[in-house]
Amino acid sequence: MDQAEFASVLEAARVGADWAWSRLYADLAPPVLGYLRTRGAAEPEDLLGEVFLQLARNLPNFSGDYGGFRSWVFGIAYHRVIDERRYRALRPTDPGDVPESSDVQNDPADLAAESLTTAAIVALLGTLTAGQRDVLLLRIVAGLTIDEVATVMGKRVGAVKALQRRGVRELRQRIDGVPLDARSPVARVR
Repeated sequence: MDQAEFASVLEAARVGADWAWSRLYADLAPPVLGYLRTRGAAEPEDLLGEVFLQLARNLPNFSGDYGGFRSWVFGIAYHRVIDERRYRALRPTDPGDVPESSDVQNDPADLAAESLTTAAIVALLGTLTAGQRDVLLLRIVAGLTIDEVATVMGKRVGAVKALQRRGVRELRQRIDGVPLDARSPVARVR
């Protein structure tokens, strides 16, 4: 979405135009949902609804460009995940709460392969510090710039770059099993 289109969609959404909300949802829901899933949200679809509910409540207060808007939305998602984790820590889960599968059309072998891949990725991300994991997810899944990630996380740009560099280096070491030379161009991330 370019800046001119964003400005018209934003103004229309502020006055409640359904087409504008559909456009914002279509543009933002997939990457936000991916971010929530990768962060380990228990009910990512429910959390996505909460993100858009808060977005609707606070939209009149937003001012800025499209990049700032994406940062703002992912900031809401970032804080919602933190809130959900705090809530889950205070309220233990009931072992009887087994989610029902709505994926009856997929082949079990395909589901197993997807789960293994997802499980491996989540396990690798779990080896990182929380800061490194958040930076990489916001950069890769959400597609935010370094500046936008810094805004979302409330950190300096240099700190975000350092977290990203260390996180990528750690992942490469885990995947390859070989320590990387810090001076190697492969170890550098811009």
